[in-house]
Amino acid sequence: MSQVLMPKATAVWLIENTALTFDQVADFCNLHLLEVQGIADGEVAIGMTGLDPIVAGQLTHEEIKRCTADPKLGLRLAEAKVPRPRSRTKGPRYTPVAKRHDRPSGIAWLVRNFPELTDGQIGRLIGTTKTTINAVRDRTHWNIANIKAQDPVALGICSREDLSTEIEKARRAAERTAKRQKEKEKTRNNITGTTQLNNPNTDIKIIPSSSSDEQVVAENKGYEKSD
Repeated sequence: MSQVLMPKATAVWLIENTALTFDQVADFCNLHLLEVQGIADGEVAIGMTGLDPIVAGQLTHEEIKRCTADPKLGLRLAEAKVPRPRSRTKGPRYTPVAKRHDRPSGIAWLVRNFPELTDGQIGRLIGTTKTTINAVRDRTHWNIANIKAQDPVALGICSREDLSTEIEKARRAAERTAKRQKEKEKTRNNITGTTQLNNPNTDIKIIPSSSSDEQVVAENKGYEKSD
């Protein structure tokens, strides 16, 4: 089932620009009702720029009017106006010749809106090279002055399902990285606490090394080992 891209940003826009109920917004954006209320109260998604779902091709004016007139109705995600590219099991994504000039615009949109995506993921979605991706990101692309960020789904370069899949993968990877970092910090704190407990006169210094681990160095103060 298709999902709304950037649900919180979409919810921000719907709250600010429509008379839809919180329930309707929460249901469409797949958010908890309290989260939507928090957005409306300025307690959640503070400073976030709203994403117009009409421009993004996810809603129509008619659908918003239909649901505004009847709060019991639920918003229906608009069908993509471009044909879904045929899926490929192996090899790089093929981009039609007529669409290749749009690839930098699609890259710029992904880099701006989903910084968690890796170059490899962007390359799979757009069908381009890391060199081109880095040139757009660093603004060193030869045509950077004319590149305008545009949704690659709207451009017909990739499908909404493929984009949602890659975004979910990137977010899971970020969560795993954060979890590992938290566990590493916890382990380091445990080592420090244990060493200090065994020898109260010991100062612990954490010295970063060139390896992935850290060296724990104990410096004894006023402690002499007896023969």
